[in-house]
Amino acid sequence: MTKYTVKYHLEQFEGISAALEGYTKNCVISFLDLYQKVKRNFPEVKMVSKEQRKYLGQRMTRIATEHKMILRPCGEGTELAAFGADCNGCMTQQIYENAIHMSLDMPKKQSLRKECACYLGNDIGAYNSCPHMCKYCYANYDEKSVRLNRINHNPKSAFLIGDDMPNDKVHKAVQKSWINGQISLNGFFI
Repeated sequence: MTKYTVKYHLEQFEGISAALEGYTKNCVISFLDLYQKVKRNFPEVKMVSKEQRKYLGQRMTRIATEHKMILRPCGEGTELAAFGADCNGCMTQQIYENAIHMSLDMPKKQSLRKECACYLGNDIGAYNSCPHMCKYCYANYDEKSVRLNRINHNPKSAFLIGDDMPNDKVHKAVQKSWINGQISLNGFFI
């Protein structure tokens, strides 16, 4: 654990930011959440204190700005706004519109969880299905469950794990475009 110091994180962030300069405008960060699964899978983990979050956030915001990026904390509240981070969400209507250069008529805001400032959010995937087994991940219960699910994966199935079962009900989702036809030049020019 001594390898992953605050200094190490800042050095790595500087290197990644320098490599991405000119290729991306947004950088999303988040601090570790100590869910029960994380505590069980990563017992040596420590909570990131408020002082550490502010120290890292201030320096990461500066580094991102130096490399022409906007730092956007994910689910971290507004404490880093004082340092210039954009705490309005990492997936806002403006970000969607800038990405597709079209304006949107979006439905009512539907955040994924109360800490999330994004316009829309949805979890994708399935618990206990990622073979990377990152210790800080809340989505895997244990390695045995992951191995069993990976064995049941069928790449030809519409499901992530296994196949449809006799009592499954599959519903066709209604698809509706939110594009209103207005071309936007927001974010198009640097």
